[in-house]
Amino acid sequence: MKRILFFLTLIGCFGVILCFPKLAFQGAKGGLLLWFRSIIPTLFPFVVLSNLFLSTNAVSFLTRLLGPFLSRLFHVNEQGSFAILTGFLCGYPMGAKVTADLIKRNDITKKEGAYLLSFCNNTSPMFIISYVILQNLGEERLLLPSVCILIVSPLLCSFLFRLYYRSDLTNMHRSFALQPVRFRFSYLDNAITNGFETITKVGGYMILFSIVLEFLSKVPTDSIPLQLAVFPSVEITGGISFIMKHAISVRQAYIPVMALTSFGGFCSVSQTNSMIQGTGLRIFPYLIEKLITAMVTSLISYCYLQFIPL
Repeated sequence: MKRILFFLTLIGCFGVILCFPKLAFQGAKGGLLLWFRSIIPTLFPFVVLSNLFLSTNAVSFLTRLLGPFLSRLFHVNEQGSFAILTGFLCGYPMGAKVTADLIKRNDITKKEGAYLLSFCNNTSPMFIISYVILQNLGEERLLLPSVCILIVSPLLCSFLFRLYYRSDLTNMHRSFALQPVRFRFSYLDNAITNGFETITKVGGYMILFSIVLEFLSKVPTDSIPLQLAVFPSVEITGGISFIMKHAISVRQAYIPVMALTSFGGFCSVSQTNSMIQGTGLRIFPYLIEKLITAMVTSLISYCYLQFIPL
C-alpha cells in the first residue's frame, strides 16, 4: 500500500509540474537565486572550515579553550562544544552536520548527539540581522532584542531537553588530550569536496521547497489564518515574506516571524535529516524539539512586545 501511495504521489507531482510549468519555473528560479546569492557565499566557507578543523585535529585546541565552560553549562563533552559553536554561529544545517561528523568520528555518543541536535541547530545571526530584521521587519531597534531572543530560546530549551537525555549523558565531562595539528593538501581537497556535497544538498532542498511554496501560494482559499498557519512553515525565507505581505503591522507580524525563524521551516528539517544520515539519529524527536523551541520563542517575543511600542 505504501509503495502504491508513493508511486501515485510521484505521478501526481510529475503531472502537476507538466500542467503548470510556469509556476514550477518561478519556484525553482527563486530557490536557485536565493541559494546562489545568499547560501553559497555565507555557508560554504563555514562548511570547509569546519571540515578542516576536524580533519587536521585543530578542533582539539579550540575545544580545549572553550570546552570546559560549555561542557559544564550544557553537560556535553569538550568535543561536543564545537557543535554548539557552529550551530549557533553558522546557521542551518551546520549544527546538524558537525554533530553528525562528531558521531561518525566516535568523539560523542549517539545519545550525546541527539541532545546536541535538540538545541544547537539554529538560524545564523547574520541571517537574522540581514534578512529577518533589516530586510523584512525593517526596525533596527528590534535587532539586538531579536537576536538575543532567538539565542536564549534554544539555550533555555536545552535545560528542558536535558531532563529527557540526562540518564544517557554519562560522558558529559569527558575531555580529550590535545592532538597534534597536521595538514596535508589532501585534507583541503576533501574539505572542499565535502563542502560542495553539503551545499548542493542544501540547495536542492531549497529549490524543491521553493517550488512547493510557489504552488501553495496559488491555491485558492478564503481562509487567511489557514494560509498563515500552513504556507510559511514550508520554507523560512519565502515564509517570512509571506507573513510580512499579509500582516497589517510589524507588531502583528513579529511573533509569527520570530517563531518561524526559530523553527526554521520544513525545508531546514529536511536539510537536517540529510545531514544526520548514517548516524542513527532520528528526525522526529528533532522536529518536536524545534516546535517546542518555537513556542518558547513565541512566548518570549509576546512578553517583549508588552514593553515596547511598535
